[in-house]
Amino acid sequence: MIFQDNTVTIRPVQFSDAPSLVEIYRYYVEKTAITYEYEVPSVTEFENRIKAITGKYPYLVVEKDNEIIGYAYTSAFHVRKAYEWSAEMSIYLSDKAKGLGLGRKLYEILEDISKKQGITNLYACIGAPEVEDEYLTNNSIHFHEHMGYKLIGRFTKCGYKFHRWYDMVWMEKIIKDHEQDAKDIVPFPALER
Repeated sequence: MIFQDNTVTIRPVQFSDAPSLVEIYRYYVEKTAITYEYEVPSVTEFENRIKAITGKYPYLVVEKDNEIIGYAYTSAFHVRKAYEWSAEMSIYLSDKAKGLGLGRKLYEILEDISKKQGITNLYACIGAPEVEDEYLTNNSIHFHEHMGYKLIGRFTKCGYKFHRWYDMVWMEKIIKDHEQDAKDIVPFPALER
């Protein structure tokens, strides 16, 4: 258990959560350009993604009334060793989670864990419209700005979905001092112990 109050529980993911996570993610694949995936991953594919991430990084789910209503995780920013002190943030919430402040809470918890791991830089890769439409708004960019992230790059019309071209932006937040003699990051499972 990572966080609990009288309304929600935030805890590490379990493989048995995969079907619920797929259903939350389904909306984003089928109805939005928030993710550039075209096909909803299978439960097995989601389990493989969970396994790949949780060996090193936190992957959290949020439950309300015993139902998973969102999830968030950090993952490798890039596979090469020199990038180890950077991580990418991802978050997906169901309609039942919107407006409850859970995005902020999940990010605060992930940032705290990342600091304990020794991670210094957090990144978010975000679909961005030139003009907002029914598939993509600037809400995610505004959320990240509110959380202290800065826009560091924009790729023009690099994603194509729903017969439309979308931009992609990278946002960054520095969460810890950059030490001259950086120690290897601590894998999340080691922190849990």
